[in-house]
Amino acid sequence: MLTNTCRMSEKAIILYVDDELINLKVFEINLSKKYFVLTAESGMKGLELLSNKSDIKIVISDMRMPDMNGLEFIKSAKEQYSQISCFLFTGYEITNEIEEALKNRLILRYFKKPLNMQKVSSAIEKAISES
Repeated sequence: MLTNTCRMSEKAIILYVDDELINLKVFEINLSKKYFVLTAESGMKGLELLSNKSDIKIVISDMRMPDMNGLEFIKSAKEQYSQISCFLFTGYEITNEIEEALKNRLILRYFKKPLNMQKVSSAIEKAISES
């Protein structure tokens, strides 16, 4: 769903995928002044949004979701849209799977919840400037 009324060309477009609606809303509230935030409630809906919006620069996903976890979603997204930069959010400690994703540059960084939105925003800015 589109969640901002400003012109899209003024801000980088970010897609955040999380099955918890409250997390989507908190993310949107915190970052919608700086970025054009799109949200999806599942990996499948995230892939659908990506297929309709070729100018998404950053993809962020929660790790634990039903049907498709965050790394499965990101892997599928990167196979189709290799130019996107991806981040992962998790409420748990780093796993071997996350370490492997970092090592292979599937994700640029992971953040442990609760999130420090300042650090998240800085990482997004860095990824946008390097793309």
